[in-house]
Amino acid sequence: MHKEIDAKTLLSASKNPSRWFGVNYTFNTYRGCEHHCIYCDSRSMCYRIDNFDELIVKRNSVEILKKELKNKRKKGCLGTGAMSDPYTKSEKDYMITRGCLEAIAEYNYPVHITTKSSLILRDIDLLEEINKIYASVAITITTTDDNLAKVIEPGAPSSSERLKALGVLSELGICTSITMMPILPFIEDTEENILDIVNKASYYGVKHIVPWLGMSLRDRQRDYYYKRLDKSFTGLRMKYEKSFGDRYSCSVRNAKKLYYSLSEACSKYGISLKMPSYHQKVSAVQLSLLNDI
Repeated sequence: MHKEIDAKTLLSASKNPSRWFGVNYTFNTYRGCEHHCIYCDSRSMCYRIDNFDELIVKRNSVEILKKELKNKRKKGCLGTGAMSDPYTKSEKDYMITRGCLEAIAEYNYPVHITTKSSLILRDIDLLEEINKIYASVAITITTTDDNLAKVIEPGAPSSSERLKALGVLSELGICTSITMMPILPFIEDTEENILDIVNKASYYGVKHIVPWLGMSLRDRQRDYYYKRLDKSFTGLRMKYEKSFGDRYSCSVRNAKKLYYSLSEACSKYGISLKMPSYHQKVSAVQLSLLNDI
């Protein structure tokens, strides 16, 4: 289901840029998502999206973004994808995210994109142009098992496709990360899964992994998730109810041990567990210039 609307504004100032890839201003070209991931926190009541499976298209996003960028007094890193995927399936036809990237390139802003889709490769020409300043892409990988991914992220491209996309982006010098979140308790919380994600990250040239060894569960999202567990993972719901009750934050089993294994593997391959950001790049350049004086 699609619904088109006209947005009044697009950019929102981030109160704490360091919390999410150094993003100063966030924007969403869509509300809702067609990837239908069974664990998505954006279904929670606090986000006020009545039906997250209905895609709301902000059809005038490009026009609004151009106006807002033109009038911005203070530049900063723009970010998209934290709430709704900018490369949801319908972006292939609407091309609104591409239009926004054209505006970002025109006004010389840095950008960070979080997505779960290999469709981002369509816009590689614009990302290369923006990367003359700074372009960062984080692609979510929670499992390397394509069959499992099809169950928990049914509308998204396969994990294999996403990893290959990261490889292409990395090869072109774009800052790449894996957002390894959420890691679902009793489903994905094995050392084998975690280490295979790290191995694949290394193979495809990814330099950053941003993990969360657990997931969130609250109100509508919990209800939705449990219905999907009943459908695809018989008996697992009872384990969740017994282990987590009404808790919002649900850590995986053996979280410390898994994180140690993750850290050791990342250290071996030279992969950072810290979020990259445009501000780190600017600081590094400034420090380099000072050292050359």
